[in-house]
Amino acid sequence: MRFKDVFSIIGPSMIGPSSSHTAGAVRLGRVARQLLGELPSKAEITLYGSFADTYKGHGTDLALIGGLLDFETDDPRIPTAAEEAESLGVEIAFRTSKDKADHPNTVRFRISSAGAEVVMTGASIGGGNVEIVNVNDFDVKFTAVYPTLVISHHDRPGMIADITTLLGRNQINIGFMDLDRKGRDREAMTVIETDAALSDTLVQELLQLSMITTIRKVDLAERGD
Repeated sequence: MRFKDVFSIIGPSMIGPSSSHTAGAVRLGRVARQLLGELPSKAEITLYGSFADTYKGHGTDLALIGGLLDFETDDPRIPTAAEEAESLGVEIAFRTSKDKADHPNTVRFRISSAGAEVVMTGASIGGGNVEIVNVNDFDVKFTAVYPTLVISHHDRPGMIADITTLLGRNQINIGFMDLDRKGRDREAMTVIETDAALSDTLVQELLQLSMITTIRKVDLAERGD
């Protein structure tokens, strides 16, 4: 069992007014950005529940944009994130939905850049913490509290064993794993949370495994740490 860190208990250093509506929103945007792997050129952001009802008044829209720009939760530029995005040529559209979501603070990103697109659904669950529940139509869950690998691959016998063996060989301990697939021998996605930072060299080693198509690292460690 993993123990919660101080961040989980008291929340992050942040631009207010609410850890759920601002700090969590920033982190959700950063996860989406890291899944894409670069600054998006377009973003369609759909809000559900409490997010849909109060996003302008609580600054959730600016926090989500700030996350897409890779701002941290206490970045003083968050209040001007919309202007920052416009100056960088990022087109952003907000939508609200009355559809029921599992959590009241839920958001769905559809972001794209030249030749790449990511669709991600996640929720801000309190204290600045988040939970991702879907990536590119795969029902995979992770919290982004720990360094995370998001691996797209073909479903084949021995794939998970190959991945975990390589991680073990590199002294990387797995804290959590989730997998979803479209069907036997079809496309799949595996998410792995680890106890240690993940090097680019390790990612390149993993990419050499048969049937892996893409790997994204998600690591929200504060850059000042």
